[in-house]
Amino acid sequence: QVQLVESGGGLVQGGDSLRLSCAASGRTFNGYSFAWFRQRPGKEREFVAVIGWSGDTTYDADSVKGRFTISRDNAKNTLYLQMDNLKPEDTARYYCAAGSGGTLEYAYKYWGQGTQVTVSS
Repeated sequence: QVQLVESGGGLVQGGDSLRLSCAASGRTFNGYSFAWFRQRPGKEREFVAVIGWSGDTTYDADSVKGRFTISRDNAKNTLYLQMDNLKPEDTARYYCAAGSGGTLEYAYKYWGQGTQVTVSS
């Protein structure tokens, strides 16, 4: 069992930056790929970014490429999402997830409760 707790969300203006964190506890952090997903108002949850267990492999959705950076600190059992140049369309609840990797929700067994990010224009 892996417990995930997100933090770092908030209300910001367009162009601002935020860094989300996801603290993991329970089973070995190193053995999982981790991802960020988000659910925008009125829409289905969507993939944002994924990072492999070693941290060497990352992949971002086209909508966030060049603006968001996923990283992990295995010594601290923590996942991060650095979000720069935020846009109003980034407004969403952001979730971290642990699992086997990829861009599809079914590959992730463990999920956090999410943290809200709101970007004003």
